[in-house]
Amino acid sequence: MNLTPDDTLIAWMRNIRREIHQYPELAFEEKRTAGLICDKLDELGIAYRKDVGGTGVVARINAESQDKPCIALRADMDALPIEEKTGLPFSSKIPDLMHACGHDGHVSMLLGAAALLKRIPELPGCIVFLFQPAEESGGGAEKMIESGALDGVDAIFAGHIDRHYNVREIAAQPGLICAFTDEFHITIRGKGGHAAKPHETIDCIVVASLLVMSIQTLVSREINPAFPSVVTVGQITGGSAANVIADQAVLKGTIRTTHPGTREKIILGLERMVMAMEELYNAKASIEFIPGYPPIINNAAAADIARIAAKETVGPDGVKTQPYPSLGGEDFSFYLHKVPGCMVRLGAKKGELVSAAAHSPRFDFNEGVLPIGAEFLARTGLMALKNIDKILHQKFDDGTSHI
Repeated sequence: MNLTPDDTLIAWMRNIRREIHQYPELAFEEKRTAGLICDKLDELGIAYRKDVGGTGVVARINAESQDKPCIALRADMDALPIEEKTGLPFSSKIPDLMHACGHDGHVSMLLGAAALLKRIPELPGCIVFLFQPAEESGGGAEKMIESGALDGVDAIFAGHIDRHYNVREIAAQPGLICAFTDEFHITIRGKGGHAAKPHETIDCIVVASLLVMSIQTLVSREINPAFPSVVTVGQITGGSAANVIADQAVLKGTIRTTHPGTREKIILGLERMVMAMEELYNAKASIEFIPGYPPIINNAAAADIARIAAKETVGPDGVKTQPYPSLGGEDFSFYLHKVPGCMVRLGAKKGELVSAAAHSPRFDFNEGVLPIGAEFLARTGLMALKNIDKILHQKFDDGTSHI
């Protein structure tokens, strides 16, 4: 069965990617993107529901197969509040918005996979295509689930563009691949006054600065280095003038962890350090934690299927593993709390942009990944339909349990 995209389909996907790239939209605002997806699904003759979980689109092939397995394939649609500086001929036309994480490619690849699977005369079950809003912020996956996007689904797969790998390389493996992503807000209240009379004040900016430095010891001196983790203060606000000692400072940051025990220890450590500021500097301090995305933990049997599909797509030399878990977050994890599944990394290294990381204003990827991703997703969906019992029972070809 030929699931390799031909030149016509490759050009179709590339045009979709570039159209989406020119008109980026933030979380839950992806109306134009969703409209384009619906237009392309109409071209393919694939039925769909729109406005799922806000602006999401859910399409199905062979939906009438009520007594047969059902596999979901997912792509995210939202962009980022970044001013693009790539200089691409199809750069963003929307000021201060940009697709800087590859979601435009994800949509294109999933539509390509839908086109490939639509050609198969008799699928052994149902394939669901989830075009999801708000991955970058807002937890669009949760909204999709609440709107019934996973109803009847037995397992789910996705791919994420990754410029650490070459085109024709796919990283697929079981277990944890992405981190917990929690956020914290710290407020320090002091006593404002004239900059020339610091003895009459409680300088909350000094207290905040000392707290930032103290926080750096949480990971380096209190956390087992075998468990990757990081605490970053990304924003500090306070003060109104150069000659005024501020009466309040606010710190905002993120906690990235790969182990529940480590996560708890860092949260407790932050609370301890914040409360210590009150005693040490006579300031008032409080901290608020905002839970983020849970980690992605790939199902072992689903990962086995993904690796075999990857091998059939790019050959054995192209199948890779992540050397260590990413401390980035991904709300694909919410789907994995409901059904087994696997997310893989799809190589898209672009040599002339070695330093342009994701979420950078110069981010771009090698469009050679588009046909690879489409073929991989199509092969994975088809293979998962044929092996659903092995996923649900955590077993695969060798008959051994992966629990």
